[in-house]
Amino acid sequence: MGGEPDRFPLPRPCCYTQRLAHPMSTTDAAALFALVRQMVDLESVTGQEGAVAEFTAGYLRQRGIAAELWAFEPGRANVFAAVGQPRVVLSTHLDTVPPFIPSREDGEFIYGRGSCDAKGIAAAQIFAALELQGQGLSDFGLLFMAGEEKNSAGAKKANERPVGSRFLINGEPTSSQMVSAGKGALRVDLTAQGRAAHSAYPQLGDSAILKLLAALARLQALPLPADPRLGPTTCNIGTLAGGRAPNVVPDFARAELLYRLVAPAADLRRSITAAAAPDAQAEFVLEIPPVFLRTLPGFATTTVAFTTDIPALGAWGEAMLFGPGDIAVAHTPNERIAKAELAAAVGAYAGMVRSLLG
Repeated sequence: MGGEPDRFPLPRPCCYTQRLAHPMSTTDAAALFALVRQMVDLESVTGQEGAVAEFTAGYLRQRGIAAELWAFEPGRANVFAAVGQPRVVLSTHLDTVPPFIPSREDGEFIYGRGSCDAKGIAAAQIFAALELQGQGLSDFGLLFMAGEEKNSAGAKKANERPVGSRFLINGEPTSSQMVSAGKGALRVDLTAQGRAAHSAYPQLGDSAILKLLAALARLQALPLPADPRLGPTTCNIGTLAGGRAPNVVPDFARAELLYRLVAPAADLRRSITAAAAPDAQAEFVLEIPPVFLRTLPGFATTTVAFTTDIPALGAWGEAMLFGPGDIAVAHTPNERIAKAELAAAVGAYAGMVRSLLG
């Protein structure tokens, strides 16, 4: 590539609208990439975030940023760090989906579980904080949470102890675009009860699986709301289970469904309950509302279909959403993040904080 040999190359302008004011030196870029790999190599599947939280807090303390561990369950903690009295907070999550995949890298990408979602983002935010601190700026913070991949447990705990910030910049893989709107989620457990019998005499039993399938067919036929920006509500039947053996009429069956919401779910919940009956019963396990967010000048914008910790962090100020990385490779065996995009994100996050601090 062209350019100065002692600078890490920037992404092409067609890829990212936000550019670094001063490209990262190769030394700083190497340190950033090393941090990503160190974090990725600490397994932190949801529920096991303790080790990576301790490492992250220690890394910040060693570089002069006061960091605290906010433990909320055995082996689980959020990390909060502050420079001055935070008015702007950068945040993301440290937990990952299974399975653990150790890091590796080549000239273009860093690979491994969490490289994209979201330890690479956390590392970029840390380096943005170090850049701001080095420029003598203050009144910003960092918040790294446990549990986002399951139920936002860490975010809910963090929301119980706000620090008075006015703005929250949450990080998820958005391809370095600011998100103007994002879908919510509604998780539904559907259960059916039947009566067991010998399969040679099915008339003596009552198949819970057939009842569940009938209920699912009605749910699939339901009209679902749509939004001009977010598009249609979607439904995924994620798991199916039931029965005891091939020669036994099944007396129970269960399915797990996930709706991606574009509007408040009250009417949809009523429709699901009515459509499931009388064959099955619907239990609403988790609801995350859709979000409509502020964006900042100079950034390309987009909408997303995934959910984040933002709805659980209302006490932390007005929320924005931005991050390097492609959501399409998150949660996959080939999860990765582009080094150039990571380096650009450092400057993007620092620029956002400077802008919001006024």
